[in-house]
Amino acid sequence: MFDKVIFYSVPLLSGFGLVLILTWLVRRWARELNIVDRPDSLRKIHDRPIPLGGGLALFLTLIPLLVVFWKSGWLTSDRITALQIIGLLVASIVILVGGLLDDKYNLNPRQQLVAPLVAVIIVVWAGLRVEYITNPTGGVIWLADWQSWLPPAIAFVWLLGMMYTTKLLDGLDGLVSGIGAIGAIIIFIVSLSWNEPYSAVSVMALLLAGTTLGFLFYNFHPASIFLGEAGSLLIGFWLGVLAIIAGSKIATALLIMGIPILDVVWVILRRAFIDRRSIAQGDRKHLHHRLLNLGWGQRRVVIFLYLLTVLFGSVAVWQKTIGKIISLFVLLIVMIIIGAVLVRNYHFNQQKNKPDV
Repeated sequence: MFDKVIFYSVPLLSGFGLVLILTWLVRRWARELNIVDRPDSLRKIHDRPIPLGGGLALFLTLIPLLVVFWKSGWLTSDRITALQIIGLLVASIVILVGGLLDDKYNLNPRQQLVAPLVAVIIVVWAGLRVEYITNPTGGVIWLADWQSWLPPAIAFVWLLGMMYTTKLLDGLDGLVSGIGAIGAIIIFIVSLSWNEPYSAVSVMALLLAGTTLGFLFYNFHPASIFLGEAGSLLIGFWLGVLAIIAGSKIATALLIMGIPILDVVWVILRRAFIDRRSIAQGDRKHLHHRLLNLGWGQRRVVIFLYLLTVLFGSVAVWQKTIGKIISLFVLLIVMIIIGAVLVRNYHFNQQKNKPDV
């Protein structure tokens, strides 16, 4: 037991410690190069320029340590191949470059899409697949038995969806980095139930958890550095990859990221069919923005969303497939209730503040 504690402490603490140092250095570098997020739009709620480039600190922590653990034999597992690890490394570089370019030059939505698309294509080409889904009545359903293109296609859509969920969620200090840490810890706990000890998934999940927790030291409100495009995409990408190599734990990841995913889906549908405008045009009508409109502070909103993530994500630890499916329906109902209350409150305040004619 003590040997396991020591083993699992290494990726967690190494990620935590290294990112503390690198984030401090990257923050200084971003200030010197004027890579900052200025409060110059209606969507932005900070009141002073904040350095961007947190994704660089995450990258410089995750990738070198991943290589070290891989070459040291810590990632020996039949759940991930050497080619998939190389694909993950190259894809992370693509995300970093694309994200830093956006942080510096504020790319348009089409240009922003290039790096995530290329990154996902790389890891899918390297063999990352959603090979099967668990059958609620027992056993598994092999997707390739239906259509050979389903495993890579589902992996492609899943990873791109996870990346854009964390990208669009990144609107409050510490929200994405904290939920990323919670998600990684839950995936690690799930991995402990396997017969395979010291798995690659366990090591990679703890590495991500330690890195995001260390970054949260600087990123929690009031943040002194933001994740930026690269950081928010990297966290979603790594969580998506971990869910796949953990044995197609899509339902597990959906429970962890359920509230953000449902929020993003609702925002896209509202912009496209109700507001009738581009879904890429940002606004302040995300769930976290509406909670702020209730008068909640940033910390209160973020902690509330942390708690929801822990509540539904913990179901993945002890529930079987059918229980997870039921929990997903409960999560949907909870989201609908929260959304209805917040929208009603918004319209009530609009009417209340409307001047008399």
